[in-house]
Amino acid sequence: MRNIQTERSMTNMMNMYDAIRDNLHFNKFTVGELLFVEYKCPIEQEAAGVWTPMDYFVHVLSGRKTWRTTGGTWTAEKGQTLFFKKGAGVLYQDFKEDFCVLVFFVSDSFIRDVVREVAGQLSVRQEGGALHKGAILVNGDVTLEAYFQSMLAYFTGTAKPAETLLTLKLKELIVSILLGRNNPELAAYFQSLLKSDAPVLPQIMEANFCYNLALEEFAKLSHRSLSTFKRDFRKYYNQSPGKWLLQKRLEYSAVLLKNPALNVSQVTLDCGFEDLSHFSRAFKKK
Repeated sequence: MRNIQTERSMTNMMNMYDAIRDNLHFNKFTVGELLFVEYKCPIEQEAAGVWTPMDYFVHVLSGRKTWRTTGGTWTAEKGQTLFFKKGAGVLYQDFKEDFCVLVFFVSDSFIRDVVREVAGQLSVRQEGGALHKGAILVNGDVTLEAYFQSMLAYFTGTAKPAETLLTLKLKELIVSILLGRNNPELAAYFQSLLKSDAPVLPQIMEANFCYNLALEEFAKLSHRSLSTFKRDFRKYYNQSPGKWLLQKRLEYSAVLLKNPALNVSQVTLDCGFEDLSHFSRAFKKK
């Protein structure tokens, strides 16, 4: 069962991108919106709820950690690389070994620019289920391993690398995935970003409704201002975001309550309600 510290971390969702960018203690480089970090996990609790408005690569240098989103559960160990889409999830800590990773946050606009630049060399990728996954395992090879070793050298050096060089290195990673054959799902996702200048609203909402995020945070996830988010939301769902979220969370809670392994407190947290009393009132009214 979750302890009190774990439950608190689940209800208070942390913007991981902002937390890393604003923390002076992380070994990191920034180039505009792009963020490169050597991340040694300081989290002491068993689990932590996080969200980020940016997609990001994670390459594990040591240790082991599990990510859980509405789309599935992923565990990464030393040498593995995962690509996470913007959104919320829960990180589960493994305390057997120190956890250290390289994390590269990348904006949609940067990916679009790279895709457009090599468009003439691309084969059409079938999207399949890639668009509905919260994370995609990056299939590695000798070239990819050498790439991350070269990036690690920048973090161990004393001089900050030039911003142009960092930008080119991130571009190298994306191009290798687009033109290679090892990661068709991720290549298809990159190409899908050309369809719109902002994330598709229903995909963002369906993947993240069960997390305790404020409307302002849902707006950031969907790369819209709050007013534009509300307008686009009503246009698609024909109701307000608050009303839709409550209905969606209550429907999800009704499903979870049928599981005898879950108590009401756990269901409350897993459905994005702030506390048990709020959930009880809403559920009884419904």
